Amino acid sequence: MKKILGFVTILFIVWLLLPISQVNAKPENRHDQLTLPAHDEDAEVVYLGKSKDSDTDQVVEGYAFIYRSRDSKPAKSARIPNCYGYLASGAKWKTVENWLVNTDNTRGLDSSFVLDNLSNNMTKWEDASDGIIGNSLGVNILGSGSETADTLVADTTAPDGTNEVYFGDIAESGVIAVNTIWGIFSGPTKFREIVEWDLVFDQVDFDWSATGESTKMDFENIATHELGHSTGMNDLYNSSCNLETMFGYASDGETIKRDLHTGDINGINLLY
Repeated sequence: MKKILGFVTILFIVWLLLPISQVNAKPENRHDQLTLPAHDEDAEVVYLGKSKDSDTDQVVEGYAFIYRSRDSKPAKSARIPNCYGYLASGAKWKTVENWLVNTDNTRGLDSSFVLDNLSNNMTKWEDASDGIIGNSLGVNILGSGSETADTLVADTTAPDGTNEVYFGDIAESGVIAVNTIWGIFSGPTKFREIVEWDLVFDQVDFDWSATGESTKMDFENIATHELGHSTGMNDLYNSSCNLETMFGYASDGETIKRDLHTGDINGINLLY
């Protein structure tokens, strides 16, 4: 009888502890694998088609910007004069919209670090929008971020009115991150604008670091580049521009893109 009572007591204690362990357990990353429409193997930009902006009912177009590791493809060597480019001439944010981030990841990055670092990296671009680094007189471009535990989805068929950032599984190998951006990119320049962005960092093929570890992708390095897209800046593939944050390839341990270079600063200043 004592043995039975002891066994029942143990079961009762285990039952009491279950809710505690469930509350404290780290949530699983529930985001679906990101698969882009069919495209050439080395494509750097993928067209997502046309849809309507859920906020304004305007017809918009979507593009996915693919960020590959440096070994995926050699940089083009032709020289360009300015070392900056745009998603489309004049296409920029005209209304400030906030963003959400699900910081959950399987690579050990601290949640508060991810949120704070994203915010700081956005500030770099905003600070540079007046052409001067460090005077804090730039334009508020990307708004403020907040953390969510919700499952987020990068919009590849239509914008949903929310700017989202998360770690996930990008189906195509060798791709560090994908930024899907919706907006008006054609027609009269004065009517062009960006209306939404969603950013996915791959955590299946790539490991991530907060400190520039040589065998991992540096989060700040990659995030600063990707947020350049979110403001309206385009990739650069000329080797003469390899010091720019918007240079189109990255590698493990690289940190040079953490800080905006001359072309980045001039480009964002002229755009805003």
